[in-house]
Amino acid sequence: MTGRLILLRHGQSEWNLSNQFTGWVDVDLTEKGEAEALNAGRRMAEASLRFDVVYTSVLTRAIRTMWLALTEMEQPWVNVIRHWRLNERHYGALQGLDKAQMAEKHGNEQVHIWRRSYDVTPPAMSENDEGHPKHDPRYSNLDPRVLPATESLKLTLDRVLPFWHDHIAPSLLRGDNVLVAAHGNSLRALVKYLDDVPDDEITSLNIPTGIPLSYSLDDTLNVIESTYLGEADEA
Repeated sequence: MTGRLILLRHGQSEWNLSNQFTGWVDVDLTEKGEAEALNAGRRMAEASLRFDVVYTSVLTRAIRTMWLALTEMEQPWVNVIRHWRLNERHYGALQGLDKAQMAEKHGNEQVHIWRRSYDVTPPAMSENDEGHPKHDPRYSNLDPRVLPATESLKLTLDRVLPFWHDHIAPSLLRGDNVLVAAHGNSLRALVKYLDDVPDDEITSLNIPTGIPLSYSLDDTLNVIESTYLGEADEA
């Protein structure tokens, strides 16, 4: 039988709280974010979930969410694979900037397009910017040409899909129960793919922080059912 898939967006981060564009910047969880991660672990434990493998990004907020949830489930021994392809969408030159200030400067409509459109990229980050991923040691073994300076959700999906096909899908087809602990946009990209969400509808889809999203899949990985674990109105 195909394994069960759980998607978990990290808990509230420091820049979620301060309303800054985060992207690939490596910020930590807030106390609320830590509590959300622990609560996610409790919900998954209550659903009697046992994982065979966990996939996460190389960003602290997703990694810590994963560890807190697994610890709460008393499953810290599960095999964990971290990969840059599960990172958040890269927001280019907007990273670190205040969203409200950008709305005042460029207008709400333009900022909304940068944030939520499917195929429009924000202004690119300069390769000379210290924040460019080519200057980050965690990506030093990668060809610099694969490292983004900006991304749309479409480009994020293009980045995530090879990891789905090469790693996550084979795990599920082996019957493994899989947890993917990642980010709002990398998970939106996966949801778009799994649920075949139209381009014009994905813009309104939001993945809540710290609430596990459970997928039951058939033997060709088509979706049978998906549901949030917990209170429906909260999700």
